[in-house]
Amino acid sequence: MATTSVTTTVTELPESRVRVQAEVAPEEIERRVAQAARALGRSLRVPGFRNGKVPPPVIIKRVGREAVLDEAVRDSLARWYSAAIDDAHIVPIGEPDLDLGDLPGEGESLHFSIEVGVRPTAALGEYKGLEVGRREPEVSEEAVQEELEGLRERTATLEMVERAAQQGDFVVMDFLGSIDEVPFEGGEGRDQMVELGSDRLVPGFEQQLTGASAGEERTVAITFPDEYGAEQLAGKEAEFAVTVKEVKEKRLPELDDLFAADQGFDSLGELREDIRERAAEAEATAIEGEFRETVLDAVVASAKVDVPAALVQARAREMWEQMTHSLSHQGIPKETYLQISGKDEEQIVEDGKPEAEIALRREAVLAAVVEAEGIKPTEDEVLEALASSAEREKVSPKKLLERLKSSGRLDDLETDLATRRAVVLLAESATPITVEQAQAREKLWTPGKDEEAGSAGQLWTPAS
Repeated sequence: MATTSVTTTVTELPESRVRVQAEVAPEEIERRVAQAARALGRSLRVPGFRNGKVPPPVIIKRVGREAVLDEAVRDSLARWYSAAIDDAHIVPIGEPDLDLGDLPGEGESLHFSIEVGVRPTAALGEYKGLEVGRREPEVSEEAVQEELEGLRERTATLEMVERAAQQGDFVVMDFLGSIDEVPFEGGEGRDQMVELGSDRLVPGFEQQLTGASAGEERTVAITFPDEYGAEQLAGKEAEFAVTVKEVKEKRLPELDDLFAADQGFDSLGELREDIRERAAEAEATAIEGEFRETVLDAVVASAKVDVPAALVQARAREMWEQMTHSLSHQGIPKETYLQISGKDEEQIVEDGKPEAEIALRREAVLAAVVEAEGIKPTEDEVLEALASSAEREKVSPKKLLERLKSSGRLDDLETDLATRRAVVLLAESATPITVEQAQAREKLWTPGKDEEAGSAGQLWTPAS
């Protein structure tokens, strides 16, 4: 890779692993050594030089080349690792084993090796012209009515009533919780509104508010569940002093032309037709997604893919790490998720293995299809894919493309685009048949079952 002058040779190992021997060119080493020396020079006082203006050779002489080189390697190894992976054109899976050789002398290359799992390869079977079950779109009157009722719910109003609270009413209240007559943290709330019957509060709390009227005070006794999120409260008995301030009844609008007018339509019939059309569009999109996935799994079933158990384990762990990263962005600590799920990390990784294996098989097959069909996205396709990101960053797509090229990240985008085209190619080449036709054939493989798929001619239908 030109930007970091890292070159590699790749040796295939058993169990879908490879060894990558990487060499970092001398000029790259010297560049990083000078960079590390300048960084060290910012805090180094040398007579005759202003702070931060000490030349790298002076710093190297004063500190020692080995110390500066060690700092340079520490700072650059992650960058060189990424460059080596890119140069080797591999997709690593799991944690790598990295072996760093001896530090090089002046004018010498740096050598290191990487052993890591890689995406398995697939020997394709029949992958074009497969007959695959595809369900017909259907939008029932019940579905239209359900959407209308949902719209009524979303536009409902809350009106205060002078009667006792019933299921479905909304109660506005103040409360103070205590355990053994001692208030506990998080147990106080003011002007809190809850819908009776929503089961949003601790089990038993809402039921004890049924029959309460505005201005009434009640004592609500509950027991926190054993699996309650706050460990200090789990399994404990508590009492809440509750003051009911308001009782509100939900009023649904009448389903008539006036209601339709509020939604921007001339009549209720026109509103119904709009809902039906949008539902049909959503149904068509869902069916196309199901069909593509089913075709892909049919191609996977006819291919030969060896997926070692260690690779499945590594991918399942990657999936868990990605989930924890996503949870942290939502403000949910990993520990909280584990507590709610009732599982430890190893159980979650184990549960994720079937999904991990399916993903690995699909990826291997799609990579093989991309190679077999010679799929490579054009520059126009790449620019189109970059358009929205470029707009967000307020640069032109071509400028963003140049950035990706210079940083070595273009390969990832091109691989993603090629994979998407492969999925489309497979779906367009398949012959859709009705689910009933597919189920009537003798050879039937339904996703989700453990039966082994046969060879060409295998029929698939979406799992039901």
